[in-house]
Amino acid sequence: MRVRSSFFASFCLVLEVLSVALFLRGFFPVPVKSSYSSKSKLSDLPAEPFTGSSPNLSKVPDPLFKRVVIVLIDALREDFVFGPNGRKYMPYTRHLVERGSTHSFVAKARPPTVTMPRIKALTTGSIPGFIDVVMNLNSPALLEDNLIWQAKTAGKRMVFYGDDTWVKLFPKHFMEYDGTTSFFVSDYTEVDNNVTRHLDSTLKRDDWDLLILHYLGLDHIGHISGPHSSLIQPKLMEMDDILKKIHGSLILKETEGALPYLLVLCGDHGMSETGSHGGSSAHEVNTPLVLISPAFKRKVGMEKPPTVEQVDLTPTLALGLGLPISQNSVGRLIQPVVEEASLRDQLRFLHLNGHQLSCLLKDSMPAYEKEEGYEQFRVAEKSHGNWLKLVVEGNTSEVLNNMGKKVLKQYLEALRVMSAALSKQMGKYDMYSMVVGVVLLLLLLLLAMPEALSGASEVDLPVSSALLSLPFYLLCLLLFSVHMLVCTSAESACYFCSLPWGLVFGAVALSSALLCILVSMAARKGTKPPGKSTPVSPSRASGGGWSLSELDILLLAGTAGHTLSLAASSFVEEEHQVWYFLLNTLCLVVFQDVCRKYFRERSANIGVIGCSEDEDCLPPSKEGYAVASPLTDFGVTGADSERWLALATPLLTLACCRLLRSLNQTGVQWVHLPDLGHWLNSSEHKTVLSLLAAMSLALIYFLVQRRCSWVSKIALALGLLGVYSYRAAVGNVMLPWQHSGGNMSKGTMKARFVYVFILGIFFTGSKDLLRSQVITADARLKSRGLWEIYSGVVLLVALLFRAHNLPVLCCCLLVQSLMAQFIWKKLHYDAAQTTIMHYWFGQAFFYFQGNSNSIATVDISVGFVGLESYVEAPAVFLTALSTYAGPLLWASHLICYLSSENRSSVAVGHGCYCLALLRSVPAAAYVVLVTALRYHLFIWSVFSPKLLYESMHTLLTAAICLFFTTMEQSRSSSRP
Repeated sequence: MRVRSSFFASFCLVLEVLSVALFLRGFFPVPVKSSYSSKSKLSDLPAEPFTGSSPNLSKVPDPLFKRVVIVLIDALREDFVFGPNGRKYMPYTRHLVERGSTHSFVAKARPPTVTMPRIKALTTGSIPGFIDVVMNLNSPALLEDNLIWQAKTAGKRMVFYGDDTWVKLFPKHFMEYDGTTSFFVSDYTEVDNNVTRHLDSTLKRDDWDLLILHYLGLDHIGHISGPHSSLIQPKLMEMDDILKKIHGSLILKETEGALPYLLVLCGDHGMSETGSHGGSSAHEVNTPLVLISPAFKRKVGMEKPPTVEQVDLTPTLALGLGLPISQNSVGRLIQPVVEEASLRDQLRFLHLNGHQLSCLLKDSMPAYEKEEGYEQFRVAEKSHGNWLKLVVEGNTSEVLNNMGKKVLKQYLEALRVMSAALSKQMGKYDMYSMVVGVVLLLLLLLLAMPEALSGASEVDLPVSSALLSLPFYLLCLLLFSVHMLVCTSAESACYFCSLPWGLVFGAVALSSALLCILVSMAARKGTKPPGKSTPVSPSRASGGGWSLSELDILLLAGTAGHTLSLAASSFVEEEHQVWYFLLNTLCLVVFQDVCRKYFRERSANIGVIGCSEDEDCLPPSKEGYAVASPLTDFGVTGADSERWLALATPLLTLACCRLLRSLNQTGVQWVHLPDLGHWLNSSEHKTVLSLLAAMSLALIYFLVQRRCSWVSKIALALGLLGVYSYRAAVGNVMLPWQHSGGNMSKGTMKARFVYVFILGIFFTGSKDLLRSQVITADARLKSRGLWEIYSGVVLLVALLFRAHNLPVLCCCLLVQSLMAQFIWKKLHYDAAQTTIMHYWFGQAFFYFQGNSNSIATVDISVGFVGLESYVEAPAVFLTALSTYAGPLLWASHLICYLSSENRSSVAVGHGCYCLALLRSVPAAAYVVLVTALRYHLFIWSVFSPKLLYESMHTLLTAAICLFFTTMEQSRSSSRP
């Protein structure tokens, strides 16, 4: 069965996407949960560990607090309160920390540091799975045991105002609520005013027990302009005034003899130096936790706050309110909160916490009895029983008090060890689903690899012989038997086992077919007659054998070296350095090829008819078309000028890359260092940024419009003017008649104005493409349609890019134009070489944008350009498009370049094949690596985010290859 190489590549990539999805479902573990389906109840609490025959006491100690107010400020970094600027940012809060009746802590949040998983951690005490990053955009109701459910069951009256994620997680739990969307990041004023407007009336009432306020404005400012923005201080002072108002109201309502109040100030996560979050840097995971209550001792000065886990707040609040601890909580009681209670009550609190952790330990670890923390808890429990017996007998000696303090220390150490053991046991891997995904990936990769170096437009697959062979049916039976055995003997739930039998049988048949086809192809190659050989690309053949140039060796070694580097966490964190090095080396090798062509081989051209020493005589391209001088596009003529521009292209590319490296610091080690982007975004340099943005947009128009129709040229010009107007409206740049202190707006109408022109350009390009395929087989018309669609993508990216990143887009287009005109055409690089170079450039420009392998660098603010409210589908699409703009632009340029009228039809299919293979090799290798390293120390902070990036990149490449296939089909049908 012969199929086009592009179709085969697209088919393999689509199956790889499905395999990666199955692997992700098994790799991202289900968080540790109790095996009991019901939630904790007061009646299920253990009795005090009394030694003897006296009746035991099983009740929970009385609540410590009557009312609790939780003020959660999204993205509140600990240095905003405890740092040097704390007195300036939040003076009242800082005064309470230093002189008030408070306990202050640095609460450490676990990655992923995004809102929904953090709310889960605060309410359940569990560590959410990493896949909750994806669920953050659409939060389902939380069904597991949690603090909010326990409070509602106990009859606590709860009121909530703020982020509507709470309303989605806890529907029908609050007697009064008002949710605000958390994803419209352009708004940092109304989103907080909608919370504060309820405060005065709510604080005057006495019909509530728990008040939760979730403020989003600070997080939105961080996404817009970063933690050092001039907007940060006013927002924090606003939050400080709100805390002062709440605290004053609680003091006025305090009555003698009644239980005290508790005011909690906390953050769900921090904020990176770029203003985002999601990663594991210190600024993202360290949040302030300030507990304010008259039940605490008054401070006498600033002390360094100790560090606790964010999940420790859950059991602390539960016991403080007289509620059972959530079954799945891995947190431990913050002991200073209860230190003013009696020693018996303190030990009772710690015993309840230890019992809950020991039960969770039993459910998650088969050999729980050998765990150090469990043994320590049993020893502490026994000592507690002996101490309690003496207390009941009326012993009041000092020795008894010292014994009680010793038991307290034993409990605290046991809680620490058990909590740490449960935190490490974040979840249980679904190894069967992971193995099935890995096997399918490797089979697809091995199937595609033998054809990678072939320049043939078709791939011969022995499908019929494989499907009709006896080994195929035997393999199906064997694999199906293995599946039955695994699913019936598995101790834990397996996703692949839960799939319908039809899907399972399809996966088994596909695996068997792929293996049989692979074996048949290998056997066929081994028995091929000596006279026959596989077609080889002309640039690879030299005298009947293989000949690799320096460029070929670099491209192969660089691709393989990058794949191997993914096994090291440091190389994953600083992957941009690998691509910068490879790109610089590529430019030097290309420069060597240019010098060889125009100087060392120049003497060979002298003597050709019609050529002189002052002329550069170029042979026709290997596709058989005469090579037109590219200089006409740039307004330059003459062989000498062309020669020197060709020599300057690699050097100019090196200069552009060096400039772009200084624009955005990325990675982990040096991301905190100032860069050119920070300098441009400062308010005192807005004029410089405005001039740079205007120049970049003008150059973008010059580089893109050359291949467009006059209608698209007009739309492109107006669209780029709209881009600048939009950036001026949101306050990034200035208009000539605008004062520096002008009011900022959302710029929604201006962004929609640009969208109209983008859709117009897409319509014009699509019309030309359809005409070239349906009405007339015109290669030039098809080429113009592709370039117009490409120009529409460029305009969309220009709208989404931040103002200081417009030079990245400008340099991208400049390098593409120069390389296409003076390097790839003139040096006759084949489709494989050109594709690999495009892929390398795309990867490098991914990091030039300021991206990294941390989720914190995903700029979610671009998902709301032109939107008045949060709409999930366009927000996700725009965010993904902006994040992968570099690889997308270079892949789109590759399609346009290979589909141009002076290229052969084989080039498109072979380019698609090479692009699919370039994406498949690192994806398959990385899946194998993370399987082997699943217990690595940095598996969640380093390797898991990179796995999500690889998966998304593979999905994007599959979509591009499908477009490749369409272009090759239309080209094939247009040939006579």
